[in-house]
Amino acid sequence: MKTLLWAERVKLKRSKIVWIAVFSAIMAAFIVFMQGQFQYYGKRYVDEVTWYMTATQSLGSLYVFPAMIALMGSYIICRENQDDTMKSLALIPVNVSKLAGVKLIVTAIFSVALYAFLFVVTFSVEAFLHGSLLDAGMALHFAKLYLLEGVGLFLAVSPVIAIVYRLKKGYWLALIFAEIYSFLGLFAGMRSTMRSLYPITAAFL
Repeated sequence: MKTLLWAERVKLKRSKIVWIAVFSAIMAAFIVFMQGQFQYYGKRYVDEVTWYMTATQSLGSLYVFPAMIALMGSYIICRENQDDTMKSLALIPVNVSKLAGVKLIVTAIFSVALYAFLFVVTFSVEAFLHGSLLDAGMALHFAKLYLLEGVGLFLAVSPVIAIVYRLKKGYWLALIFAEIYSFLGLFAGMRSTMRSLYPITAAFL
């Protein structure tokens, strides 16, 4: 298990997808910050304490991170078939079920790490804007919220990863499927019953 985890880590270090995900997180944080400059009754949205952290988490979870997590999971699961290295692995031999399990674990860690990174970014901005109004309890609350969202969103997009793996049409297909999946979540969120059942929106609860 440790050897397989080490091998996946080495593969990710050579991949640009991690940097794409980091860039996407920064862009999501920047876009929300710019949206926060709009005024409502003479007061900017971003002037309200914790608005920025809440809005960034919502925007990222609906539009950005499902695609990034699905893309990462599909990339590390599908690459052996696409690079035609599965035949070589079968000669070692490697337990295919264990290999798939390790890849899912790595994807889950990636999801949580991505949300942890976003929390650090958003909390730093909040501390700069409203440092005197923040306390340890508030920081712990949002840290827990972000990390649990990372776990929940990984579970929500796992079906997308499985579908793309079964189709064997290329891991970039996960990006399209995840965006459609997220977009439909906007409609599911309009109904209280569907909000609790639809995986993407249920991750918020």
